[in-house]
Amino acid sequence: MDDADVSGYWNQNATAWAEQVRRGYDLYREVLNNPAMFALIGPVSGKDVIDLGCGEGYNTRKIAPHARSVCGVDISERMIQYAQDAERKQPLGIRYSVSSFSALSMYQDESFDLAISFMALMDGADYDRAIAEAARVLRPGGALVFSILHPCFATPGLEWTTDASGEKNKLLVGNYFGCDPYVDTWSFSRSPIAEEFPPFNVPRFQRTLSQYLNPLPANGLCIQQLGEPQPGELACEEHPFLAKWSRHAALFLHVRAIKAMR
Repeated sequence: MDDADVSGYWNQNATAWAEQVRRGYDLYREVLNNPAMFALIGPVSGKDVIDLGCGEGYNTRKIAPHARSVCGVDISERMIQYAQDAERKQPLGIRYSVSSFSALSMYQDESFDLAISFMALMDGADYDRAIAEAARVLRPGGALVFSILHPCFATPGLEWTTDASGEKNKLLVGNYFGCDPYVDTWSFSRSPIAEEFPPFNVPRFQRTLSQYLNPLPANGLCIQQLGEPQPGELACEEHPFLAKWSRHAALFLHVRAIKAMR
């Protein structure tokens, strides 16, 4: 699969994705991933920010009121159309572009203080080039902060086992070193309107932990902090489906890396 394939899949997903995400039905995002990501991003006041793989702009819009300027980039024309529609209805000054995050030629070197990416980099065909481009457009001392599915646990062979009571008690992983792209088909399992839409077909590009981390220092990005967000006790009480990700494995990997000063 290449960027054209990725764009095609996300164009097909766009309507169902925008509708459910905007209603807050992506509970893994709302309850687990976003709170930890925004804490890792930290203050954005006075910063020029680029959101890589911004989708329909849900998280971009959360950042925009607090930053000096914000740009959003996504490979899906349909996603950007939804994002631009939201910008017209409620202007926040966000500038959107249709492009792969591995091809940012529309932006000059050292244009941004902060590059963020929420759950997108694992869906791009050329991760190494995406990191090189992020490093290029960052100013010295700027940060790249991204979240991805945890490569050690969210493998193509992921499978849960259950105990006698039906509770998930062990996670099986497989094909960790598999390198063939594949299409993952799924729906927001907690969405009350998921059945109104076809399932998402999402391209995946399996990479190992080292394949995700090694390109950072290779492009002058020093890893400052890693995160593996764990649902808290209260979150698990309110959303019991999270408990398995609190006890047995991490669903997400978060990375914060800083571009070296000259």
